Amino acid sequence: MADFDFDLFVIGGGSGGVRAARFAAQRGARVALAESGRMGGTCVNVGCIPKKLYSYGAHYAEAFEESRGYGWQLPGAPQLDWATLKARREQEITRLNGIYEGLMTGAKVQRLHGHGRLEGQQVVAVTAADGSVSRHRARHILIATGGTPVRPSLPGHELVVTSDDMFDLPVFPRRLVVVGGGYIGCEMASIFHGLGARVTLLYRGEQILRGFDDEVRDFTAEELRKAGIDLRVRTEVTRIDAAPDGTRALTLADGATLHADVVLYAVGRRPNVAALGLDAAGVRLNEHGAIPVDPHFATNVPGIFALGDVRGGLELTPVALAEAMALVDHLFGPLPGQARRAMDYEHIPTAVFTHPPIGTVGLTEAQARARHGAIRVYRSDFRPLKHTLSGRGERTLVKLIVDDASDRVVGLHMVGADAGEIVQGFAVALKCGATKAQFDATLGIHPTSAEEFVTLREVSRN
Repeated sequence: MADFDFDLFVIGGGSGGVRAARFAAQRGARVALAESGRMGGTCVNVGCIPKKLYSYGAHYAEAFEESRGYGWQLPGAPQLDWATLKARREQEITRLNGIYEGLMTGAKVQRLHGHGRLEGQQVVAVTAADGSVSRHRARHILIATGGTPVRPSLPGHELVVTSDDMFDLPVFPRRLVVVGGGYIGCEMASIFHGLGARVTLLYRGEQILRGFDDEVRDFTAEELRKAGIDLRVRTEVTRIDAAPDGTRALTLADGATLHADVVLYAVGRRPNVAALGLDAAGVRLNEHGAIPVDPHFATNVPGIFALGDVRGGLELTPVALAEAMALVDHLFGPLPGQARRAMDYEHIPTAVFTHPPIGTVGLTEAQARARHGAIRVYRSDFRPLKHTLSGRGERTLVKLIVDDASDRVVGLHMVGADAGEIVQGFAVALKCGATKAQFDATLGIHPTSAEEFVTLREVSRN
């Protein structure tokens, strides 16, 4: 023990790093955490939290319009005050930053403000803002530095912004072009369309949201178009130029031109491994630039671990949190009376906060066919009760995928209002191995969209 300054040294103050540091200290370990930026990582600062706040804000424009169908008379067209929204978001993020700092203080974790870098196998050098460097020896080192947006390499790449920039744009963009059809691109397109921008979403593939259930992808694309987003697939940008008035001109592969106030590139994220000294320590990267690890999150170098987005895999905050708990149990043991935790990547629910949102847990239809062979698919799409008076044409999709041999529900998908809230509950059922017969035996809450999952009786295809 005397040979080391710390039992665990964490590089990165995001969700996974903070969770690992806090609960390792709770078990009596001597812990330090280095972070050069604001605490909370991507999720708190430029990801989940501000995205959801802006999504809430974007829904108000729809709600104002829908209220007319319920007899509300508005004096005029509501106007968004972009500066107010940004200021309110900043207040909340600053509050959360303080909470994360407080978690470290409360757990007696030594918080080091600076950039952490490996200097060999068991030494971390921390460079502070003033340039001073401190060095620390640690028995275990955890790399939890997350990911960062990928920037394009086409001509004019310096004229684009990434998702990190979108929450604090100086001027609200009246015309926004989003390049990329993943969940970040689709969410940003929905949010800024709801806030009042004219949005064009470009994706070079056949359909948006690659990796999600194909029927969910098609249904969502149609709903985005119905809402007014100009969604174009099989479309590529070849260059971007600055116009004299400060706007952007995009040249497409077919020769067409688009003009926008802001161009957002959301074409993926990459592990944040730059300037970490991985070469000096001998830590290997895979072909995607991520840090490969074993089931206990150990890298190829003894004593060095990695978890969360920096190791690749599912880029979800709850995954990083669960990985952190599994790592702490592995290194320092579980708390008295608790079982040792291990990661299980089956049945991880997720949501996409498009308008309407997506909730999903388990297998896609294609995955279920590949894994189980004979399956049954139950699905329904309908106009929600709310919109019978609001006048909006938005529809909701619910879908169950059942393994025919065991009758287990192996996939559950929804596109519609509150999809994330609804699917979170059903994720427990799938985790417990619920069968279609058990779904059928469950009474629904009427009238809700969620009840559709327990009233589906007719097989759509098998």
